[in-house]
Amino acid sequence: MRTILKKLEHHALTRPDQVALEDAASAMTYRQLSRTITQVGSRIAAGRVAVMMANGIPWAVVDLTIAACGAVAIPVPPFFSDEQLAHLLTDAAPDLLITDRPDYGVPLSRVSRHETIMIAHTELHLYSLLPPCRRTLPSDTGKITYTSGTTQQPKGVCITRAAIDEVSEALASAASTRSDDRSLTLLPLSTLLANIGGIYVPILRGATAILPPLERCGFTGSSTVEPGAFMDALHRFTPTGTILVPPLLALAVECAQAGAPLPSTLRFVAVGGAPCSASLLRRARALGIPVYEGYGLSEATSVVSMNRPGSERAGSVGMPLPHARVRIADDGEIVVSGALFGGYLGLYDPSPQVWHTGDTGWLDADGFLYISGRKKTATLGRNVSPKWVESQLVATRAVQQTAVFAGQ
Repeated sequence: MRTILKKLEHHALTRPDQVALEDAASAMTYRQLSRTITQVGSRIAAGRVAVMMANGIPWAVVDLTIAACGAVAIPVPPFFSDEQLAHLLTDAAPDLLITDRPDYGVPLSRVSRHETIMIAHTELHLYSLLPPCRRTLPSDTGKITYTSGTTQQPKGVCITRAAIDEVSEALASAASTRSDDRSLTLLPLSTLLANIGGIYVPILRGATAILPPLERCGFTGSSTVEPGAFMDALHRFTPTGTILVPPLLALAVECAQAGAPLPSTLRFVAVGGAPCSASLLRRARALGIPVYEGYGLSEATSVVSMNRPGSERAGSVGMPLPHARVRIADDGEIVVSGALFGGYLGLYDPSPQVWHTGDTGWLDADGFLYISGRKKTATLGRNVSPKWVESQLVATRAVQQTAVFAGQ
């Protein structure tokens, strides 16, 4: 993240009054952001910092301050259960927890000190923790991001600072991000994709990162979205770019078909996080939505490939970005290298040089990548991937989330 922080300081000197961060309540220029990072940094004397906060300017300030201090950020997903949260705090062993929700999940038995700070009119609570036995991290770890853990306890994926820099720059180039762009984040900032695409990419280009609390954009819980508030947020913040998961793209398409089009300012809508059906992408394009599908995974620091203006192909997830190298194994599995994670927390294997994704697919003659399914669930009945069935089911808002299982 050294490059990202250097760019931030460059913008603070050369374009100090440019708005760097914006949320539903306030805005912060690059000059103010630089000064606030310095001020907050004097309060962070920790090696590992867990961040449990809603989207907003304070989230970005804290995250960037942790990086500037050379500490390790541990974002806490808001959808984690109490059991998953307890596992994360034990597994990652932070010595500081920063939160805007002091009544939720704070392990009071481990608190050695409590203080508060104000960032962008928001009171944050800093809990110094007595960590349990701590596991050594891979070299250059800057962030520990946790997988969802649907079938087992969430795993800590150790992301290196160098990989974050490399992927952020590749994504900024792919999206042709400019200094006058306004990037709206509609995903939890605790997810690596939103963290990189919503904060780091705009900062690299001196653009504006728009980070409203998700409840102000119509979100309730982990999956419910009120269409009116969602569309109102898109028009209120006038973004030029955003990242959507397939269910949110389906919502945007249905709203547009019902007579509520997306703002004309949008010029780049990335879709990822799950397979997106070809029919949904066609409907979006027919409505003039500039949507581009990509592919990635946490172990590859989020983004591996992406369709982009001037380089796209229907049905594919685009060509690999400059930092990534992709090959297809003999059994059809997608194997990636370049900007990989440092390793899983608690597993002391050497940092991987290549990663077998578990996804299957192929590369066409021009280098565009296509996803066909998962290696462990390659067939359902007669060679039908469950992922394909799932993507079709969530292509409309009639089904918000789905999981397909093979019967006996």
